[in-house]
Amino acid sequence: MFIVTKKKGESDDSLLARFRKKTIMSGLLLELRDRERFKKPSEKRKEKKYKIEFQRMLEKKRNY
Repeated sequence: MFIVTKKKGESDDSLLARFRKKTIMSGLLLELRDRERFKKPSEKRKEKKYKIEFQRMLEKKRNY
């Protein structure tokens, strides 16, 4: 849980922006999206496989 206090002279928009930034950086939203729906173990394995392939592809492009 995050507690974001308003600083002196800070607008509401910047306060919301700081809150959003903290939640995104912590990975809280990604975890929430992953937990929204049950994934079968086979789906998890497929995702892991595709993530590894994607990382390899990026590494090839970086080293090219």
